[in-house]
Amino acid sequence: MMRVVSVVLYLLLAPFAGALLDGFDRIITARMQGRKGPPFFQPFYDLSKLFSKQMIAVNGVQLLLILSYLVFLAVAGSMLFAGADILMCLFLLSTADMFLVMAASSDSSPFATMGASREMLQMMAYEPLTLLLAVGFYLATGSFQVVDIIHMPLSSVLMMPGFLLGFMFITAIKLRKSPFDLSTSHHAHQEMVKGLTTEMAGPILAIMNIAEYYEITLMLGIVALFFLNQNWWSWPLAIVACLFMYFLEILWDNVSARVKWRTLLDSCWVVTLLTGGLNFLILMLIK
Repeated sequence: MMRVVSVVLYLLLAPFAGALLDGFDRIITARMQGRKGPPFFQPFYDLSKLFSKQMIAVNGVQLLLILSYLVFLAVAGSMLFAGADILMCLFLLSTADMFLVMAASSDSSPFATMGASREMLQMMAYEPLTLLLAVGFYLATGSFQVVDIIHMPLSSVLMMPGFLLGFMFITAIKLRKSPFDLSTSHHAHQEMVKGLTTEMAGPILAIMNIAEYYEITLMLGIVALFFLNQNWWSWPLAIVACLFMYFLEILWDNVSARVKWRTLLDSCWVVTLLTGGLNFLILMLIK
């Protein structure tokens, strides 16, 4: 019964939590840049305006692919918050990204096509660490099940500090923040207009934004997994850790310039080896 409640709460509340975090992001970014910035609830105003516009799709398959992207993210997050298999959750997260790439590649815009190709490069960069992360949780806790991981006597971060650092690195890629906003950008400094979201408008763009809100909540849920254990005080600790990490992502976004694709690929694989790889070897030796 608790798993059903967790899934329902995630499906209903995750977009609101993601939108609130987006509003927090915009305000903090504006303050860092010496601006007043938009209202805190601006993401909700944007969604309302986008849904009020006419539905325009560049082809018949774009809406289906974007909806598939949204559904797979929702299912992946539901599995995480229901305490299911973390490995399957991460596989579904990767599958969702493939639908986004196909949606961007389905139209004739050169900007969207370039954005889709860069998104594929980003996936090549962070997927090795994503897979290692699931194995790391198994070695640290003896289970792939999220419900078992959060009921351990000690937090997983004590055994997996390297994986946490590596995951913080790839989260910037997943959230498409500088210096890794190659495929699309949330700010007006992208040489490809809006990259893979260039041809998305109206309700389709609104669905894309909601999917991103699901993804933000999912990524922070994985961060919380590092800190949760059987003690009640681990829950407020995990929430504080998630908010602090999100603030660090915003800070990194505002103090760094976008890198080239080769730099992204090389740096992400180096980080994977130095953080995830070394942590993986240590866990293997301990076990």
